[in-house]
Amino acid sequence: MKRFWRAVTEVGFIVFLFYSNLLMGLYERSGLGRSKGLLWSLSEVFTVANLLIAIPAAFIGYCLIEVIRKKI
Repeated sequence: MKRFWRAVTEVGFIVFLFYSNLLMGLYERSGLGRSKGLLWSLSEVFTVANLLIAIPAAFIGYCLIEVIRKKI
């Protein structure tokens, strides 16, 4: 059970980093976040398409980290 919660925590952290990176991009790179506001930015970031990218990417990242941990 401890291993399960560790996996959930790590996958959740990777998803958090993914979404925070997207949100920062709207404010830094395109600049649209500054002109259209926070609510617009959040609606652009939290989409089904981004979720379908974030979850598998987080699981792949978690699996890669576990492989590295076992080799060390």
